Amino acid sequence: MVRHAGVALATALLWIGCASAQSGKVSDNVVRVGFLLDMSGLYADVTGPGSEAAARMAVEDFGGKVLGAPVEVVVADHFNKADVAAAKAREWFDTGRVDAILDVAASATALAVVDVAKTKNKIVVMSGPGAVRLTNEACTPTSVHYAYDTYALARTTGAATVKQGGDSWFFITADYAFGHELERDASETVKAAGGKVLGSAKAPLSTADFSSYLLQAQGSKAKVVGLANAGGDFTNAVKQASEFGLTQRGQKLAGLLVYDQDVHSLGLKATQGMLLTSGFYWDLNDETRAWAKRYFDKVGKMPNMSQAGVYSTVRHYLKAVQMAGTDATAGDEGHARHANQ
Repeated sequence: MVRHAGVALATALLWIGCASAQSGKVSDNVVRVGFLLDMSGLYADVTGPGSEAAARMAVEDFGGKVLGAPVEVVVADHFNKADVAAAKAREWFDTGRVDAILDVAASATALAVVDVAKTKNKIVVMSGPGAVRLTNEACTPTSVHYAYDTYALARTTGAATVKQGGDSWFFITADYAFGHELERDASETVKAAGGKVLGSAKAPLSTADFSSYLLQAQGSKAKVVGLANAGGDFTNAVKQASEFGLTQRGQKLAGLLVYDQDVHSLGLKATQGMLLTSGFYWDLNDETRAWAKRYFDKVGKMPNMSQAGVYSTVRHYLKAVQMAGTDATAGDEGHARHANQ
């Protein structure tokens, strides 16, 4: 995904560069960046307050200003509801004078916000959601899918698991865009590697009881139970799989989106031997360790790939505004006129 991130940055710089013809000033004398996050639900631990902290840290490290104007971070909880996310994005762009939305946690909410941003020619960059649709058919001239997507997760974890002998799979899948796409991408990877998919079960978002789905997985006799979910759904499924004795009976769990926080929450006993894919790891090298220590001092937890992605996108966006000499997007005539007043 490093290659994707590099392309994303170059594209973002081109967008802002195109905007330089529109205005040489900052609208309202403030650069506002918005974050639509899950602040209270099943993804709050892996995005939520931690992503907000990463955004504020990025602004602080940039100096708090760009083109002489202060940078303001605004945050809202979308409660994992697409209609709430879309309404808030529309409000921010129409009356809140938000210049760009630099993360939207969860795929269904992100897809809704991308549609709003497209109609208003506004920038939206996403480090929290994973649906590959955001990378491909739902991509717009003003959107960037950053950090990871379901294709990257499935290709790496799926192929590596089959290579280790896990050649028959049963999926427990979150029943919305992200889960469907993650299962599809993982299934294609497993089959391409010579494995087979024996079945799947769709679990509603925020499922508390996974017993019926785990019984189906157990009955399938698949060597691998692929968990195409995330956040609280993932940790609940792993905990209950351990209680059911799935791994003790020889089945292996494959987490297709696993965050560092999940491993700490579950403990090594529940996650021992599980393969996972990440776009960022805090203990990778001296540079990541130094930055993660500063983040830890503020948050009390090490950052994951989505939170590191937020920090990166904020810094890149502010650099792009600085290079372009404006926070207006190409064709944003109303924005440009207001900036010139």
